Amino acid sequence: MDKQEALKIVKQNGEKLEELSSDFKKDREIVLEAVRSKGISLQFADKIFKTDKEIVIEGAKQNCHTLLHADKSFLKDREVVLVAVKTNGWILCHVDESLKKDREVVLEAVKKNGIALEFADKIFFKDKEVVLEAVKNYWPAYEYADESFLKDKEVVLEIVKQNGHSIFVADESLKKDREVVLTAVTQDAQALSVVDKTFLKDKEVILAAVKNDPDYFEDAHESLWNDKDILAIVNKKK
Repeated sequence: MDKQEALKIVKQNGEKLEELSSDFKKDREIVLEAVRSKGISLQFADKIFKTDKEIVIEGAKQNCHTLLHADKSFLKDREVVLVAVKTNGWILCHVDESLKKDREVVLEAVKKNGIALEFADKIFFKDKEVVLEAVKNYWPAYEYADESFLKDKEVVLEIVKQNGHSIFVADESLKKDREVVLTAVTQDAQALSVVDKTFLKDKEVILAAVKNDPDYFEDAHESLWNDKDILAIVNKKK
C-alpha cells in the first residue's frame, strides 16, 4: 500500500489508522487526515503526535474525546479546551480546574451540552447567563444551579418549554404565572395537576392541556364542562 492509498482510507474513516503500518502512523499528513475524519483515531497514531497541538486541535474539532488520547498538558491549554467544549461541553469534566473557573470556557461548554454545568466551578451555579444557556440545552441542568433560579421566570420558562411537568420544581409564585403555566401545559398536560387551581377555570389553559391529552378534561372546572370549543377537541381526540 502506498501513501496515497493510505490517505484515501483514513479520509473515509480515520479509525482505519489502527490497521495501517507503523510507518503510516508516523506520517504527519496521514495522521492529520485521520483525526479530521475521526478525532479519536489519535490513539492509534505514533506517540509523537499526541503532543502536536495542530493535530490535537483538528481532532478536537471532530470529537472532544480526542483530548483523552492526547498529552495531558492539553487539558490545561485554553485554546485547545475551547475547541473541544465547542464540540461537546461534556469534556469539561476532564479539563484542568483552572479552566472550570474560566467563564468563556464554561459558557461555551454549557451551550453545547447543558450537563457541563455539573462540572463547572460552583461560582457559575449562580451565574444567570450560564444557567440559562445550560437549561436551554438540557433542562435537568437546573439541578446543578442555585435553587434561587426556580423563582426566576426566564429560567423556568426555558425548563417547561422542554418538559412541562417539570413545573412541579418551580417556586409556587410561578405556578400562578399564566405564561409559565400555559407554556407548561402546552408541552405536557400533566403540568395541570401541579399548577395553581385557579387555572382549572381558565379556558385557554384547559384548551392547551386537552390538545395535548384529552384525559385532562376531567381536571377542568365544571364551568368549562359544556364549553363547545373544549368539547370539540376532546371528542376529536377520542
